[in-house]
Amino acid sequence: MIDLCLTAFLCFYLALGCKRPFLWVLAYLYVDIVAPQIISWGILSHIPTSLIFFAAAFAGWLFFDDKTDSRFSGRQALIFLLLLYCGYSTLVADFPKEAAEKWSWVWKALVFAMFLPLTLRTRLRIEAVILVMVLSASAIIIDGAIKTIGGGGGYGALRFFVDNNTGLYEGSIISCVAIAIIPLILWLARHGTVFPPDWRVWTFAGALIFACALIPVGTQARTGLICLGILAVLYLRTAKHRFLIVALMSGAVALAVPFLPASYTERMGTIENNQSDKSASTRLAVWKWTLGYVGSHPFGGGFEVYLGNTLRFETVVAQTSGSTTILRTQVQEDSGRAFHSSYFEMLGEQGIPGFLLWLTLQISGLLQMEMIRRRWRKRTGADEQWQAPLAVSLQLAHVIYLFGSLFVGIAFQPFILMLIGVQCGLWTYLRRVEPKLAGQLAQRRATRVRTNAVTA
Repeated sequence: MIDLCLTAFLCFYLALGCKRPFLWVLAYLYVDIVAPQIISWGILSHIPTSLIFFAAAFAGWLFFDDKTDSRFSGRQALIFLLLLYCGYSTLVADFPKEAAEKWSWVWKALVFAMFLPLTLRTRLRIEAVILVMVLSASAIIIDGAIKTIGGGGGYGALRFFVDNNTGLYEGSIISCVAIAIIPLILWLARHGTVFPPDWRVWTFAGALIFACALIPVGTQARTGLICLGILAVLYLRTAKHRFLIVALMSGAVALAVPFLPASYTERMGTIENNQSDKSASTRLAVWKWTLGYVGSHPFGGGFEVYLGNTLRFETVVAQTSGSTTILRTQVQEDSGRAFHSSYFEMLGEQGIPGFLLWLTLQISGLLQMEMIRRRWRKRTGADEQWQAPLAVSLQLAHVIYLFGSLFVGIAFQPFILMLIGVQCGLWTYLRRVEPKLAGQLAQRRATRVRTNAVTA
């Protein structure tokens, strides 16, 4: 039944796109985030669903969409350069077969991030993309939150729709994304036009934010806890009643801790004491190896180059005998361990040039959103109230991703590249419409002045 429903839903989407081709763009967002082809065990699992909607999205824009207002920005050029560089590094990779497997989905994520802004010609389209991204991720998040409440969580044990550990179905990645979309949920609840704000929208938004906060608990991913703390600090920066909010948050944490599973509190405790945690020690060893590798290979080794690492590190083990605790150092050896950090992932795989391209892409997004916020925050026009809050929400989501990616290898995560595509689309859209809005405002002021003069 699930397979039939998913197939019928996607066929319905394809049919609707024949009349409104932009719907194929939204359909691809859904397919790439939720991945219904891996949930299905029937027809969808045997056809290239993602590739079909990827091609449909491009064909719909190329042959049927109005391209008059489409713009290509500097950040899209950065994505294109990064695409070319990654393609070259794949050709000369240390592990050609493994690199080709990763390249098979990375190129598609980069191309779509570069293409998406060209389709975002109106506010409605920008909002629709954000809405579909949030709701698609929420399908996974709500499923995980329900299982967490039912006691089905645990590190590496929380299963979402399927027993799969790729994409957003991986615990640390979904924890990061769940916290990152909270600002976007709030923006949709306040400024959405597809679902105008009312008590139903706010009720769903509140429940969804609660579900997002439960994901780090259910997955027991330390990345999610760090992202949640960073988001709280960022919101306190602009809050009016900071001390009251801090007091309430502290009280909520104090009340929640006794109800958290012991395995969760023990795992979060390893953030503070990383020497006793083999996972943390391994990551530090991998990062040290990466710096050494880049020193001798400044252009990187291509995708999956970590497979060539050999590690030797020390961990501290506490042995208790009666009232005496003795700390002993143990030497561990390992090999072929992943980077577990987007920054070291880029350094190791794409070298210094690729890392600088990627970092410039990230930082320029934060700067652009800040410029939009400052330019639009004091405007009072009827259609000038949503731009600055959206820029802030996209900026906050991006900051959460940058902090979360310190501990997770998600440099090319498609969801984040979609977020960057929305930033590019918002930037080009506002640069195009701002002169028109300024002209309309000047015209209204002139009309008001003439009316006042005649009245006087």
